[in-house]
Amino acid sequence: MNRGVRFSAFIDLMDPLTTTDQARLEGEQRRLRLQILGLNNSEAEATFDRVARLAASFTQTPLAMVNFINDERQMFRGMYVPTASPDDKADPDGGGIVFDLSSVAREVPNDYGFCPHVVAQGSQLALDDVFDYPRFKGNPLVNDMGVRSYLGTPLRDNTGMILGTVCVADTKPRVWDRKIREGMQELTETLLADFKLRDSLLAQQQELFAVFDGAPFPIMLTEGPNHLLRYANGKQGAAFGMVPQFSPGRMALPGLESIGVFNAMDEAFHTGRAATLPRAQISTYDVPQPQEFSFLCTPVRTSPGAPISGVLTVAMNITGQALIGAEQQAFAANVQERFERLGSGGVAAAFPGQRV
Repeated sequence: MNRGVRFSAFIDLMDPLTTTDQARLEGEQRRLRLQILGLNNSEAEATFDRVARLAASFTQTPLAMVNFINDERQMFRGMYVPTASPDDKADPDGGGIVFDLSSVAREVPNDYGFCPHVVAQGSQLALDDVFDYPRFKGNPLVNDMGVRSYLGTPLRDNTGMILGTVCVADTKPRVWDRKIREGMQELTETLLADFKLRDSLLAQQQELFAVFDGAPFPIMLTEGPNHLLRYANGKQGAAFGMVPQFSPGRMALPGLESIGVFNAMDEAFHTGRAATLPRAQISTYDVPQPQEFSFLCTPVRTSPGAPISGVLTVAMNITGQALIGAEQQAFAANVQERFERLGSGGVAAAFPGQRV
């Protein structure tokens, strides 16, 4: 029997990666959802690495991934690969580790591998032997890593949107029987709890934003190493300019870039510790004379144990002041504490004199 034949009719009749307006729209919607969840990058995360290890162990495969896919790229936030020995050899039947998979990158283009097909068709894809499919045989995944068999399961969030896949692959042909396919489906569904938790913490963030909207200082929340603007209160827009959501901060806010604010944000993001720019002068939109500000940059997480996902930056106007006032210091400290509580899964305490 020709392994994988049970899927050939479907695959040959339909190319789910054909570029259409609907496909582009769905990709953009996935990117927006991933941005909201703090998952729109390829940084490793322990929760997803654990699921990848479980998938590899359950299926006895050398390669497993939790793969998030937007409209431009695939991001392996969860990955399991073996460490190949120099003595490992590829045998004539395709068995064994053909390449040192330990060097696999955590980010690839959307035309790489088979996961984009799983997302496009919205159902599990099992390829018992990739060589049975001429259109898949020349895929870079086959050429770069020697993959001969693949099983991908759609990864849905708690809203039902497909965000990517949980997949396994082997360097030899495999028969993905019903038990394995169902087991992978069940394992994939365990991630629903993580997505629900992220949404819960995001809801708490929205409550904080309602407080920040009336704050006396400019406040912004950015996402990722490129500091995409996720939130800005009215004071932030009035002082430094209104910009579209998810705009790259350095490009959208050149004034803040020129005085070194984004360097402090880089420090907070990469070290996981609060960073400050004690004093910097900048021309603002709401006051004709240049003003002096102190900036506090606090790293934030979207779920307990997750890597740093963004930076909350509070700007305090200290024009004419030798030191930051006690009220300003207390407010900044409360901002930092509340976001640290959210990142650890705790409930943030209210600001003095305010209800959330």
